[in-house]
Amino acid sequence: MNEFFLARSLMAMSLAFHIVFAALGIGMPLLMVLAEGVWLRTRKPVYLELSERWAKGTAILFAVGAVSGTVLAFELGLLWPGFMAHAGAIIGMPFSLEGFAFFTEAIFIGVYLYGRGRLSPFLHWLAGVLVAISGVLSGIFIVTANAWMNAPTGFVLRDGKFSAIDPIAAMLNPASLHEALHMTLAAFVATGFAVAAVHAFFLLRNPRSDFHRSALGLALLVAGVST
Repeated sequence: MNEFFLARSLMAMSLAFHIVFAALGIGMPLLMVLAEGVWLRTRKPVYLELSERWAKGTAILFAVGAVSGTVLAFELGLLWPGFMAHAGAIIGMPFSLEGFAFFTEAIFIGVYLYGRGRLSPFLHWLAGVLVAISGVLSGIFIVTANAWMNAPTGFVLRDGKFSAIDPIAAMLNPASLHEALHMTLAAFVATGFAVAAVHAFFLLRNPRSDFHRSALGLALLVAGVST
């Protein structure tokens, strides 16, 4: 058992933990926003209650995902210093942009949680839309860095050193589009079916529950369309 094996094992464990919360962090805001959007259109109280319950879950998942993502950011530099010394200048931009998207999401999730009853219903829903959009963008920016490792572009290799670096070309590498699309839809599918399973379980225990029936319908809609 050498250092290389230990580094890979630690990175794998961290990624396996984080990806669960990353996927839910992309999918849950969409469900939350859809529920409130249906409430704005129909004014049925069940959808307002649903958006409130899902918002609390989204906030908790966001917090755990933020911490586990920060651990991964440190591991990139601590476990793979050689890789980052060479590739950092090329894939640094998507990580920086992900930081902007993350803080945007953090700001508006705060507005969404504490603005209920203080903002107009439309502005409150709009804050949730920005949470959902910034969550998707966070995932896309990180995936472009992963895609670059599969299809490295945006640089010229001279004498073993990277030169003529073009961060935009690196982000728009041949693998970035289908990987970003796959990850985003996969997050919606996984979240939709996971949430549907939870509400289906409680609906079996209480078949008359309008709350769980409405939740199941929205979750299956997101999962089905994304599939």
